[in-house]
Amino acid sequence: MSAVLTPARSGARRFDPIMLEVIRSLLVAIMDECEINLSRTAFSPIIYEVKDYCIGLLDSDCRTIAQSRGSVPTFMADLGDSVQDGIDLWGKDGFAPGDVLLMNYSDVCGQHLNNVVVYLPVFLHDKLIGFMASRAHWSDVGGKNAGSWSTDSTEIFQEGLQMRSLKVYKKGKPDPEILRVIRHNIRMPEMSLGDMEAQIAACELGRQRYVALIEKYGWDLVNQCIQAMWDQCETLAREQIRAMPDGRYTAESFLDDDGVTADKTIPIRISVIVKDDTLTVDYSELAPQTPGPMNAGRSAGISAAKVAMKSALIPLVPANEGTFRPLQVILPQGTLMSAVDNAAMSLWTVTIKTIVDTILRAFADAIPDRIPAAHHGAMGAFMFAGRNPDTGKRFSTVDSVLGGWGAHPAADGFSPLKTVTHGDTRQVPSEVEETFWPLMIARYEWRTDSGGIGEYRGGLGLCKAYRMPVSGRLTVAFERSKCAPWGLFGGGPGQVGCARVRRPGQTNWTVYQKVTALEVEAGTEVELLSAGGGGRGHAYDRDPLRVLDDVRQGYVSVEAAATDYGVVLDRSQKEIDQPATLARRAQMRAAVQQKALA
Repeated sequence: MSAVLTPARSGARRFDPIMLEVIRSLLVAIMDECEINLSRTAFSPIIYEVKDYCIGLLDSDCRTIAQSRGSVPTFMADLGDSVQDGIDLWGKDGFAPGDVLLMNYSDVCGQHLNNVVVYLPVFLHDKLIGFMASRAHWSDVGGKNAGSWSTDSTEIFQEGLQMRSLKVYKKGKPDPEILRVIRHNIRMPEMSLGDMEAQIAACELGRQRYVALIEKYGWDLVNQCIQAMWDQCETLAREQIRAMPDGRYTAESFLDDDGVTADKTIPIRISVIVKDDTLTVDYSELAPQTPGPMNAGRSAGISAAKVAMKSALIPLVPANEGTFRPLQVILPQGTLMSAVDNAAMSLWTVTIKTIVDTILRAFADAIPDRIPAAHHGAMGAFMFAGRNPDTGKRFSTVDSVLGGWGAHPAADGFSPLKTVTHGDTRQVPSEVEETFWPLMIARYEWRTDSGGIGEYRGGLGLCKAYRMPVSGRLTVAFERSKCAPWGLFGGGPGQVGCARVRRPGQTNWTVYQKVTALEVEAGTEVELLSAGGGGRGHAYDRDPLRVLDDVRQGYVSVEAAATDYGVVLDRSQKEIDQPATLARRAQMRAAVQQKALA
């Protein structure tokens, strides 16, 4: 059986479509197996519980062939930049079987230094045919604060050890000198180096499986199928872009501050340009890089554009080289998403949530039936570090909050989830937190009324409350307290998030948006309040029975049902007062119409 595919770039190829699907599925299955192996063998909860990683297979020109399906979206198809830097340094002839390299150099990777890429070459006999690569969040890579993470750093050197395509294994043998440098510059070497070995094992498994696949089916057939996969994904992406109306669509938002310069917001203005079958994300009007750590590098800026494009247009198309051929990115040097000169990047992942949301907001003007309202986007990163008095060992937690997502065109927003750049990552389970670290979780509950109002309601935020059994240092980063998760087409914004701290003997809470290494004593209470998602459509159009159900579930208060949704309940607060509801909703519609005419 055969079929003819007319690719977008390289001319028609004839191939067996069944064999193409076999090869395509096997390549993804190999990546998924590597991912499972990484989760199973990693030392850190941020990897084996949260799944803050990606696994990818690249060709010898650093083009993405396949990724695991659980990969973090902001690591989407950007491993090539890290590996290309190694080729630039070593040359293609500089790799040998058994080599393993480490990479987190900020000028190339554009992320905080915790995200370490481990990669190794793939040889077929004596020919270099590609690379296996993994990026995962190490619990510590040095720097001025535990966890290598802060809200107030001003240069990358304060954030940890930079490793630029270092050969930690050479021809299968570990380099003891490089390992010694790493071990004595990070706080928890057993954990981070254990995670490194888990990454190496995952990549080595992928290398073996890929070579076995080629030996079974032949290099020519496998290579032909890879080219066809790329061409198909490109064709599907261009079809979706071509269906959009041509034009320039612009959206604006802003960040609270950069963690260093207080009370100075950071403007974000991004345009999406649709022309025929090409999509351009234009960052030209983005704010310049900041003194504080809210910056990201160019690779991360391109990755954010890929995340927005894929989620809006082609969510089911695999992430490979062909998927993003129709995407162009205009990104001048020195912006918030293309920082240079050793800029601090500890909070790059906080910034990128709002960047993706803003690109999607621009998409909403072109394809309103496919774009949700803004999600919580605050990150809500939480780190508690110190020394466990029972063991004498250092500890450092790391996680971020779950919150509400924006309402969809015909459905309420999801809740609770991590952010648009987290994908299928999860939160460290409460039982693991209390077992692995000296923490005590007091309660974990919905934030009533936190979802943005609308015909379709935004997802709810959560309140996660801790009691600290030991003293230590607290670092948190919440964003979007001033630029709340926006609604669309009449929907209201979500309630914003923050952290609250109450020390022993105090009655009042102290509110923090960003704070680094705050000294807290045993018995301190900490509440992480995540934001809700934006709503969609006018709240007075929401089905009254759905509002009643929201009240019964505790998602919406009785007062908000009447004030925001125009649904008045009777004295029992169990049924709808129909006459009062009709009157209240008539008032709300009249107010909106009057405002539109003003």
